[in-house]
Amino acid sequence: MRVVYSTAHRDHDPVIEIETGMAVAPYERPQRADAIHDALAADPQCAIEGPTDHGLDPVRAVHDPLYIAFLEQAWQEWVAAMPAHRQAIPDSFPNPALRDGMGPGRAPTGAVARMSYYGFDTATVVVEGTYRAACAAADVALTATDAVLGGDHLSYALCRPPGHHAPRAAFGGYCFFNNAAIAAQHAVARGADRVAVVDVDYHHGNGTQQIFYDRGDVLYVSVHADPDRAYPYFAGFADEIGTGRGRGATLNLMLDAGCDDTGFLATLAQALEAVHRFDPAVVVVSLGVDTFGDDPLSDLAVTRAAYHPAGLAVAALDRPLVVVQEGGYAVSAIGALVRDFLRGAARLTLT
Repeated sequence: MRVVYSTAHRDHDPVIEIETGMAVAPYERPQRADAIHDALAADPQCAIEGPTDHGLDPVRAVHDPLYIAFLEQAWQEWVAAMPAHRQAIPDSFPNPALRDGMGPGRAPTGAVARMSYYGFDTATVVVEGTYRAACAAADVALTATDAVLGGDHLSYALCRPPGHHAPRAAFGGYCFFNNAAIAAQHAVARGADRVAVVDVDYHHGNGTQQIFYDRGDVLYVSVHADPDRAYPYFAGFADEIGTGRGRGATLNLMLDAGCDDTGFLATLAQALEAVHRFDPAVVVVSLGVDTFGDDPLSDLAVTRAAYHPAGLAVAALDRPLVVVQEGGYAVSAIGALVRDFLRGAARLTLT
């Protein structure tokens, strides 16, 4: 089983984040990826390799060029304006009500304003190495996709920062470039007529949904907590089904608080039935293991025992699989959860 990983993720190392108005130690921290790496390095079925440099063209195929340019320059601009700060956090957001009846306004030019213009929460932090880490994560996803397009049945992209909350032209939810969307678009560009993205993170992948919302060639199916109680709050509802040529190519399935293994696997089965009907050439899995009951950001009751059968269920699609890492914040458990899922997806028994 091919595992693609880059140590460049460690360049993104926030000091604090602001969570519901409180300054807290970052949930999304380098130890997450290192814990997964160590668990997979100990598995003789895993072969870990570094990514290849794909440049920015595959990122530009998904993200607005002005946004990419902002992210590349963001830290230098911020330090010039705020030299005493160790990190940058948005603190004001362009709520449409602010300019209601006055038109959309203009894009700002100041460093602090630009950080808030492109960011949409206070938990997602920019530091000196953020852009490098985000580019490396995109390359990790692209390299894993190349492996599958080259004949591998399964490849795993150990991406950090994660990506599924990043829409075309914004960052948030710990996400800067949408790794899963970049992988899916890369598969389309390389000849896949249809691609399905299956998102099993606790949080809805609003960014992936937005990027493909009017597309009929990419199915987006998400199993997640109800946005009425869980981030990102403003997307991921059942009546969001796509628009135009993409109408019917978005499916959101929500998990109740306290959902257990049986409920989680039954909802996943619904999602996979939609994928089966779509009949994609490639499946991209946005793998978040923050569905785990002991995850600090979860309110579910899913246990470790669910992750191997979840992987087996995805494997039963009998389609080439690119598994892209998203969330999961129980650092002591995250490696085992990912390993169990991947062994299921590879049709391997647990050992």
